[in-house]
Amino acid sequence: MKTLFIFFQHIVPHHFLSRCVGMLAASKIAFLKNLLIRLFIKKYQVNLAEAEIKSAEEFSCFNDFFTRKLEADARPINSQANAIICPVDGTVSAIGDIEIEQIFQAKGKSFSLSALLGGDQKLSDKFHGGKFATLYLSPRDYHRIHMPLTGTLEEMIYIPGKLFSVNQTTTENIDELFAKNERVVCIFNTDIGPMAVILVGAMIVASIETVWAGQVAPSKLKKHVEHYHEHAPITIRRGEEMGRFKLGSTAIVLLPANIMSWDASLQAANSIQLGQKIGESVQVNESQN
Repeated sequence: MKTLFIFFQHIVPHHFLSRCVGMLAASKIAFLKNLLIRLFIKKYQVNLAEAEIKSAEEFSCFNDFFTRKLEADARPINSQANAIICPVDGTVSAIGDIEIEQIFQAKGKSFSLSALLGGDQKLSDKFHGGKFATLYLSPRDYHRIHMPLTGTLEEMIYIPGKLFSVNQTTTENIDELFAKNERVVCIFNTDIGPMAVILVGAMIVASIETVWAGQVAPSKLKKHVEHYHEHAPITIRRGEEMGRFKLGSTAIVLLPANIMSWDASLQAANSIQLGQKIGESVQVNESQN
């Protein structure tokens, strides 16, 4: 079955299929969107009790349901001064050190830091020998992405690519998966140095959005870099929303060398929740709260 699934991943028209699903997910036809939402809740055991909206009928479309907002107290944000918090609900796909410009993927597979960042060697040098966390969002999870640390936006890079699925089977069987898929690289300046939060597209992901630019992917553009240091500063505090997926995917966090450590208890396949402490900086900075 795995071999057949991987073969399917290579032959299907990723973008066409994803755009078709996106149109369906955006439909506001009441009986259709209600049916889709109810079926999805049943299949994936989605917990609407923690969401602001608690019934299928109240969502305007499937996308509205999928990017549902949680109640204010549903995800407490760790208040420790030097805490680095989890930006999503999901599962740890991989976590650790960036070694010789390579980021571990799964079962002996790695991918290039430079390729992940769109071939920008100057940018990748900032994270040489640093830390990475690859966090997978399953269909049942909350699909908004929040800030691990307070940061000021420096640049956003849209990188076109494939739309392979990003589940465990594909991460174990497709080489350099996260450096092949469409993605949005967000670079922030924080009090402990640069931070990258990378939003990776996947099969049937209808779009990737950020709070400052709206929908970024899909795009007909080739690789595109938007610099924000020339604009009025955009600063987003730790725990605040910075983006969202319309249908699920993966977020990757990069931090430089010698400024932080991941929580030693975190391992691949661990379940995680937005707001929990996943690491800490070597310097305590009160402004993170």
